[in-house]
Amino acid sequence: MTNPLPNEMQRLEALRRYQLLDTPPDGAFDRVTALAARHFRTPICLVSLLDEDRIWFKSRYGLDAQEIPRTPGLCDSATFTEDAYVVRDAVTDPRTLTNPLVVGALGLRFYAAVPLITHNGYRLGTFNVIDFAPREFGPDETEALKQFAGIVMDQMEVRLASMQLLSSLSSAFEASSDKDRLLTVCAWTRQIRVGGEWLSFEKFIEMRLGFQISHGIHPDAASQFLEGRDEIE
Repeated sequence: MTNPLPNEMQRLEALRRYQLLDTPPDGAFDRVTALAARHFRTPICLVSLLDEDRIWFKSRYGLDAQEIPRTPGLCDSATFTEDAYVVRDAVTDPRTLTNPLVVGALGLRFYAAVPLITHNGYRLGTFNVIDFAPREFGPDETEALKQFAGIVMDQMEVRLASMQLLSSLSSAFEASSDKDRLLTVCAWTRQIRVGGEWLSFEKFIEMRLGFQISHGIHPDAASQFLEGRDEIE
């Protein structure tokens, strides 16, 4: 195992803060990969996290493997691209001519990925789709892939914010001498009372944890939208 560079050490520390590695399947992520595979009509869709010496799949649609070695995984290169990383035909692309995922048993021919980037710029892995036949992938498909990646990243950020919020509230509760009046939440508006002022959940997260909330579309709603679009077509 190689020793990571300082900036890579920071990236790995950021990855571990999200506490996703080696966790059980999560419907919030699995619905997105299933929906994306249907949208792009690809047999495989993955949420890949780039660990120190492996690529671990938080969600995998159409693939049995839970992880692969970091080298020669395509996600290693794709994680650090500035835009989408697209291989339209892996047997003719110079980047993938000798890659074992292409020439080996898997027989990968098409790969498109977008990096998963945190709110403070750390690159955790990729959201990617894979096919066993070459195919085109234009600007509209690239933009859609970025949107799916954004939904996944929003899920990760909200999950991290929730963990930090619970930790903060737990610490505050233990230190409080007035535990019965620590936090008040309105059952109708879901607003939170802090120091006599009612705050939205988003404002509370922003003020207390320093996170900017980015709104996406829930996979169930996206699925209903696509079903409605298919009926219209």
